[in-house]
Amino acid sequence: MTKDKSILIKNIYYMLSYAFQTLNQGEYESIATEEFDKLHNLFAAILSKGIGRQIKQGLYREYQLLSEDLPTLRGKIDIQATARNLIARKQLLTCEFDELTENNLLNQILKTTVMLLIRHSEVDDEYKADLKKEMLFFSTVDEIDPTTIKWNSIRFHRNSGSYRMLISFCQLIIEGMLLTTENGEYKLVSFIDEQRMSRLYEKFILEYYIKEHPEIKTSSSQIEWALDDGVGTLLPVMQSDIMLSCGNKILIIDAKYYTHTMQSQYGVQSLHSSNLYQIFTYVKNEAELKKDCIVSGMLLYARTDESVQPDVSYQMSGNGIAVKTLDLNKDFFSISKQLDLIAKTIL
Repeated sequence: MTKDKSILIKNIYYMLSYAFQTLNQGEYESIATEEFDKLHNLFAAILSKGIGRQIKQGLYREYQLLSEDLPTLRGKIDIQATARNLIARKQLLTCEFDELTENNLLNQILKTTVMLLIRHSEVDDEYKADLKKEMLFFSTVDEIDPTTIKWNSIRFHRNSGSYRMLISFCQLIIEGMLLTTENGEYKLVSFIDEQRMSRLYEKFILEYYIKEHPEIKTSSSQIEWALDDGVGTLLPVMQSDIMLSCGNKILIIDAKYYTHTMQSQYGVQSLHSSNLYQIFTYVKNEAELKKDCIVSGMLLYARTDESVQPDVSYQMSGNGIAVKTLDLNKDFFSISKQLDLIAKTIL
């Protein structure tokens, strides 16, 4: 059984709820009380609620330049194309005009993601039925090749801002669960890949502390290099996952989501050396720049099915470095309790 399979599906919903605050709004309340035995059903339910909400508000439309052969003038004439019509004895004007349409990239992404779920065998019929009803409102919207979507180029503005969560959620589904079959068709696997779960895990912990512990300053801050000469050319950026600060105490957390939390060499298990080097570097540079603060660090791993789970603390050159695991296979109350205990260490 893969690690993703061992995680309670309901906890993935809670993680998504913190990562996407929109899921805490009224339309999604019923999802929190449902029991899901398949991850795809959870995704289908969330997407259905979100699209239903968007349909009530109205689907986003934007102007697109269209070209069409018409018997009367509309917009402006395409001279060359119209000349070709005349040569072919067609009494038609080729006109270019702007038209307000729902067939735009945002709606195309929604429809493409929904159709992937509808075609998937692990999505139950009741969830497929809801999605199919909503797709009636997308009859003029095209499906697109999901592998061609340039997620980083998508921009939102005042009229499309309500799509932000839905598009992010579609990206999670498509990038994390998409496989290509030999005949060129696409299908979704039954779990999110490690890379996307890692991002979700980091985002969840960050947003949890922002929401549940307003007394603590929570950020994902860059850490400056403590340079003797001030010259940092070519040095990599030190970007923390989570930084908690209260008074003169600072805790830097690196959230790690791996299939294997320990490395093994010659039958001896140990912590991932690169992870330990990284958190140590973060802590020592932050401590050097903020000498009046007590700076500590933590590697917070998502618990795996391995026999050895790290739960240790070290004192390294005057700073505390802890390595902990967060068991995502427990009820969410237990997860939040462990996160709250971590917060208490700097209060």
